[in-house]
Amino acid sequence: MQAFSDNADVTHFIHGEPVRGSGTRTQPVFNPATGQRARQLVLGEAADVDAAVASAKAAFPKWSDTPPIRRARVMLRFLELMNRHRDELAAIITAEHGKVFSDAQGEVSRGIDIIEFACGIPQLLKGDYTEQVSTGMDNWTVRQALGVVAGITPFNFPCMVPCWMFPVAIAAGNTFILKPSERDPSASLFMARLLKEAGVPDGVFNVVQGDKTVVDAILTHPVIKAVSFVGSTPIANYIYETGAKHGKRVQALGGAKNHMVVMPDADLDQAVDALIGAGYGSAGERCMAISVAVLVGDVADKIVPRLAERARSLVIGNGMEAAAEMGPIVTRQALERIEGYIAMGVDEGASLVVDGRGLKVTGHEDGFFTGGTLFDHVTPEMRIYKEEIFGPVLACVRVKDFTEAVDLVNAHEFGNGVACYTRDGHVAREFGRRIEVGMVGINVPIPVPMAWHGFGGWKRSLFGDTHAYGEEGVRFYTKQKSIMQRWPESTEKGAEFAMPTSK
Repeated sequence: MQAFSDNADVTHFIHGEPVRGSGTRTQPVFNPATGQRARQLVLGEAADVDAAVASAKAAFPKWSDTPPIRRARVMLRFLELMNRHRDELAAIITAEHGKVFSDAQGEVSRGIDIIEFACGIPQLLKGDYTEQVSTGMDNWTVRQALGVVAGITPFNFPCMVPCWMFPVAIAAGNTFILKPSERDPSASLFMARLLKEAGVPDGVFNVVQGDKTVVDAILTHPVIKAVSFVGSTPIANYIYETGAKHGKRVQALGGAKNHMVVMPDADLDQAVDALIGAGYGSAGERCMAISVAVLVGDVADKIVPRLAERARSLVIGNGMEAAAEMGPIVTRQALERIEGYIAMGVDEGASLVVDGRGLKVTGHEDGFFTGGTLFDHVTPEMRIYKEEIFGPVLACVRVKDFTEAVDLVNAHEFGNGVACYTRDGHVAREFGRRIEVGMVGINVPIPVPMAWHGFGGWKRSLFGDTHAYGEEGVRFYTKQKSIMQRWPESTEKGAEFAMPTSK
């Protein structure tokens, strides 16, 4: 399957076909490894959202009436196609995002896990049944699709995060509109073509490229029933408030500042490996990246020199090179923002142990590269501790004991992911119980739940009541209906004026 070609325009996908739409505005899409413009994105307008909604609305009645087992069979064909084309899709991701190819392959695999979960939709949609709730009366519940729903997704996982949304939504009987990131939009079109090849009817899955204009059109459109979002906390807050104001069900996943607590009894080799991989993998552009190492007691003096040695020796280059451990930053603007935070940390008084700024990769001198940066003696008052940097910057905070470590994590406004490295079962149990974070790893640095469990943080990392994918996703994309039934032969005649009770 031909994915895209350099200098080609990236357009919308509406009613089963590529569509340029009504917009005249465009935006370049870069290859971050070379720093060169690779293709051009056509930015949508409100009229393009209207067209996608009209297509999705027209497709909804027939698709929602399709038996769940038949929808599951279509999703199973899509699963097979995604497995067959996973390396092509991973290459698209690396070309536009910059992450190393093996990491992109892993992203696609995690997206495939959600598709596989969605294939079980006949079981997932089963309701409850109670016979004889009252004399001659039965009561049961069903879960029914909402209608037209939408997803607004970030640049850091252009395959996996959309897959958190549309496979479950579509399998449940909804029709879907995806607004992917403007920075790496081509993966969305590749998946749209695979869905069509799998047999998804025209209009069931649509893609509208764009910026805030398209986002606002989605949030205010009266036909769209629900919006799922992943991105920064300020935008998540805006998405939640605006969508709810317009009567939509909203699930908005926001920012993170993920801590990893290292206890004095931890296996230090494992802890160093975990901090390097989770802190610098994907250039730190993950919502589950570890950006704060909380070093308890005397462990800091043992671990910081080892972290420094590893950070300096990171192999950084084009993500398609097999030896590369870390690729470039997604855009030049993001690179400048990250390196601005490093300068800020120095000004705030943190100890800059390893400075990744100004890195040049041979043969890719114009690429958006920075090295791994390591700070020590970071304090909670510093902005580099409080704010999400979203880059390869690891901050070390020293605390005296376990209680101080837990209090530090719990005081942060974000509560997305957290990890604790220890050999003590009691410490591990207490950490899991007391920590105020949505996803917890014990000797697991990036505790992203598997497809059937669901993803979501606490505090200002999640706006809304349900986590993404898993059974939480099924509940988000469906509404419950309770049905009570009896027949004339099973009841006495005459009006009843009292509140019905079981009798």
